[in-house]
Amino acid sequence: MTEPAPPTWPPDQVPVCPRHPDRESWVRCQRCARPVCPQCQRPAAVGVQCVDCVAGQARTIRSVRTIFGGQPTDGRPLVTYAIIATCVAAYLAQVAMPAVTEDFSFAPVQGWHQPWRALTSAFLHSPSIILHLALNMLFLWQIGPYLEGLLGRVRYAALYLLTALGGSTGVVVAASAPTHLLTRAELGEYSTWGTSVLGASGAVFGLFGALLVLNRHLGRSSAALYAVLAVNLAFGFLYPGIAWQAHLGGLVTGVSAATAVSRLSTPAGRRWHLPVFAVLLVLLVAAAVVKYLGVPDVYR
Repeated sequence: MTEPAPPTWPPDQVPVCPRHPDRESWVRCQRCARPVCPQCQRPAAVGVQCVDCVAGQARTIRSVRTIFGGQPTDGRPLVTYAIIATCVAAYLAQVAMPAVTEDFSFAPVQGWHQPWRALTSAFLHSPSIILHLALNMLFLWQIGPYLEGLLGRVRYAALYLLTALGGSTGVVVAASAPTHLLTRAELGEYSTWGTSVLGASGAVFGLFGALLVLNRHLGRSSAALYAVLAVNLAFGFLYPGIAWQAHLGGLVTGVSAATAVSRLSTPAGRRWHLPVFAVLLVLLVAAAVVKYLGVPDVYR
């Protein structure tokens, strides 16, 4: 194949780099044959190429994605790292300053006027029971990187936050809420309305649910995952002090989000993943608002 002849320069004119006209450039790009200075040279299979040709070639290469829209990364699950680091830092802050737990945990009675607690509580854990933090972070470390690779960092982060809110919504919807002004003797019947919850369990259960759906779509076995999920759900119902409502709310939210992702797994459908997540967020907020509107103002 005949290569096009490089442009000729007048004998009295020194070739210069198009990007840096003040630099003599006797080396030419192997693609466009223009002069290229050392700063603009990029190694090629043969010789060098200029940065413009390299950038142009990169735009023509279609990026590889997973079926659910995840893109290849350097292999580090940065979002999972960030969530774990945030939870550990929050735990240390709780131990050092007990007011952190009081100020950022979540109880249904606080949600109407301080809705941000529904999210911040998902990064807190019982300061007196380090096993609470350890188990949640262990589960997150086991399934988070895999999900992050399947979904990509943005979708995975959105899924985690959405399922965390789903857990808090489950607590609100399932809590015993007063529908009229109470006497002092009746207050005890509605203790769950004022009970604080905290922990990443709702979000972790949401990730469990999402993984079950996505694995099923991919035809992969989830036998061990079903067993782990069943045992943890049973603990939530059988042992006092565990917010099974958050587990169930996160699980339902994760399954719903992953079902949408699996149904919209075509290249054209992937653009709707985050809008669908936004719709689920609106539904969670609506469910909580309906619950709160049935409660007297004094108990919100």
